[in-house]
Amino acid sequence: MGIELIASVKITASSDLYKIVDILNKTLKYDDLMFGLAKDDKDPEKMVFSIYRT
Repeated sequence: MGIELIASVKITASSDLYKIVDILNKTLKYDDLMFGLAKDDKDPEKMVFSIYRT
């Protein structure tokens, strides 16, 4: 089985969001969860926060 997308949401971009994603990944990796943050292709002021099950 691969990586399963559980949820995804668009949020307003912020320079510190990567810190939240980093601590979530470090803290919850043993619970088979992974978090992602990407720039929105259509709106440069938005980012996409995603939660995955590994």
